[in-house]
Amino acid sequence: MKIVRSKDYTAARAWGAESIAAIPDATVRLHWTDQPYRWHVNDGDEVFAVMDGVVDMHYREGGAERMVTLQAGDIFHAADGDAHCAHPRGAARILVIERAGSA
Repeated sequence: MKIVRSKDYTAARAWGAESIAAIPDATVRLHWTDQPYRWHVNDGDEVFAVMDGVVDMHYREGGAERMVTLQAGDIFHAADGDAHCAHPRGAARILVIERAGSA
């Protein structure tokens, strides 16, 4: 068993991660960041749960760039092939569940 207090988590660098579990063919990681991530497309589904902080999630839908503001407790699902880019407003802690080895 492992208990993680996400609000107390920090990392040595932006997007540093604490491995939570190894589920066959998937990873569950707690990220800490105060910097935007790059635009990317995962090679499988991704679940992105904001544990603490505020994150502006940019994504492309129907050829247009859109943005939604995620608060603590909000969850964003990016399906296989969905382009997206997270921009935290200050420090944020995010639980990410995705295919093992995904970008």
